[in-house]
Amino acid sequence: MAIALLIIVALPLLIAAGLVGYTLLNTHRAERLVPREGRFVEVGGARLHYVEQGQGPAILMVHGLGGQLRNFTYALTDRLAIDHRVIAVDRPGSGHSVAAPGLHPDLAGQAALIVGVIDALGLDRPLLVGHSLGGAIALAVALDHPEKIAGIALIAPLTHPLEGKISAAFKALLIPSPIVRRIVGWTLAAPLGHRHRAAGLRLVFGPEPAPADYESKGGGALSLRPSNFFAASSEASQGMGEIVGLAARYPTLRVPIAILFGRGDRILDPDFHGRRLAEAAPGATLELIDGGHMIPLTRARETDAWLRRFLGTLR
Repeated sequence: MAIALLIIVALPLLIAAGLVGYTLLNTHRAERLVPREGRFVEVGGARLHYVEQGQGPAILMVHGLGGQLRNFTYALTDRLAIDHRVIAVDRPGSGHSVAAPGLHPDLAGQAALIVGVIDALGLDRPLLVGHSLGGAIALAVALDHPEKIAGIALIAPLTHPLEGKISAAFKALLIPSPIVRRIVGWTLAAPLGHRHRAAGLRLVFGPEPAPADYESKGGGALSLRPSNFFAASSEASQGMGEIVGLAARYPTLRVPIAILFGRGDRILDPDFHGRRLAEAAPGATLELIDGGHMIPLTRARETDAWLRRFLGTLR
């Protein structure tokens, strides 16, 4: 009886310890594959990691949910840095950035952090580029701090409430309790993430294949670290409601806006999130190209050309 009771008590602890150990090993592996390569700036209590390249008019790039700055440096920033000062930043809790203590920042809070980066780095009204959820943050900057930027370039942006159209990539992150998010991040996120990695990449990159070196050069290995999982889960769980308030204000936008979508995007529908914004925001333009959700990596040449056309209109 005593032995059975001991097993009942000890077994869950042993399983939890094994999962934590697996997570630690995965974290060390991820940090070897994707080391810090930039600098840090202290903004609003957060320690934000960023990479800067080139000289010229400034471009500031903001990644999406579960991503990090290598989503841009993989193939796009080298092209732009030929004649621009290009900065890609890890958002709080993502990549190698560390969020401020307390609740994870909402869209308005992250917009304020981006403005803080603009001020701290002395950027003179940069073009703000936002991918996916980074597009929603760019829109929040444009609505609340339009004087800080020259315009916004939105790549496959989240722009409207999902209204039940939540893809499997989002559903797995919907965890209401911050405590449970922490627990899952330290136990189940890494083993389950590795088990379903191939299916996840097909969804996020499809209909295009994920690059073979996405885990390292593309930074994908970082997504299953506890801090990165917590940030992504927090944003998926608490940030979607804020989009309702943003969308109601789109007719008041007064900065130049360009939108780019891949026709085959399996994460965010180009018509629902692209065309609706283009119709609501004064002067906004929408362009569609072949590709999926991760066109900054898979369609860098076309994305660079689109950005340069937009930059030409700003000048």
